[in-house]
Amino acid sequence: MFQNLDMFKTAMSMARHAGHKQALTSQNIANSDTPGYRRRSLQDFSELVPQRDMGFPLKSTRSRHFGFGTHAVPVATVSGTNSEPNGNSVVLADEVLTSVDAKRQHDRALAIYRASLGMLRSTLSKQ
Repeated sequence: MFQNLDMFKTAMSMARHAGHKQALTSQNIANSDTPGYRRRSLQDFSELVPQRDMGFPLKSTRSRHFGFGTHAVPVATVSGTNSEPNGNSVVLADEVLTSVDAKRQHDRALAIYRASLGMLRSTLSKQ
């Protein structure tokens, strides 16, 4: 029953993705004055999670249940247009917002992990 705890794997993957996103944002901010530097970013976590129609096997006991799991590796993509005369495409205001989004994603992953851990503990304590 407890051999495959996909909720924990998903929360861990979400937290790892948020960490990668925060690291890229830090690199972008650090290179905001570097001539020719192109902004790097990651896909959203929701785009990396396999969807129902992609053949991801779901286990459900009720019609309102759904499952997630991640096997995709986040890949940084270079984006942005040359907005500065020196060819740099980093906009600091956008990077600050991306950093806040990464923190929220990480906090959400920890909340999911804690809630799942609480459910697991209550299940095990009643047996």
